[in-house]
Amino acid sequence: MANFRIWAPWRLAYVKDASKDNEEECIFCAKPRAGDDEANLIVHRAQSCFVILNLYPYTNGHLMVAPYEHIGRLQEISVETLAEMMGLAQKAMDRLESAYDPHGYNVGFNQGRVAGAGVEHHIHMHVVPRWAGDNNFMPVIADTKVMPQSIEQSYDALKGAF
Repeated sequence: MANFRIWAPWRLAYVKDASKDNEEECIFCAKPRAGDDEANLIVHRAQSCFVILNLYPYTNGHLMVAPYEHIGRLQEISVETLAEMMGLAQKAMDRLESAYDPHGYNVGFNQGRVAGAGVEHHIHMHVVPRWAGDNNFMPVIADTKVMPQSIEQSYDALKGAF
């Protein structure tokens, strides 16, 4: 088998911290408070929730919708906040269609570390655009994803869309 390499230096920070039980401040609390939406990849703010690009995306345009309130479980979210989250997910999908024209979506929550939650104590919804053929040989053979657009280009494509 041939030896293939892909240059993806932005992944190193995630890989180094992925197995740690990170005790630092919650990113979903800190990023909205920082006041610099572009630096923190926040593409839209609403009353109870915000929409942010995933810094370690599965695909270009991978968005997350999170409440401002630090809540760890879906069952604890108020009905009003949950309704806003779902409305923002709909809006995100509309904006992703305009910017990227995906063929489908993966949308959902990972609650708890065993369910795949990277940020376990602040619930958030993933909105992941998908295309026919976006799983080529790289993830299957080399366990590597190829991103055709930088995170900054994704931000520029989506920030004005909201």
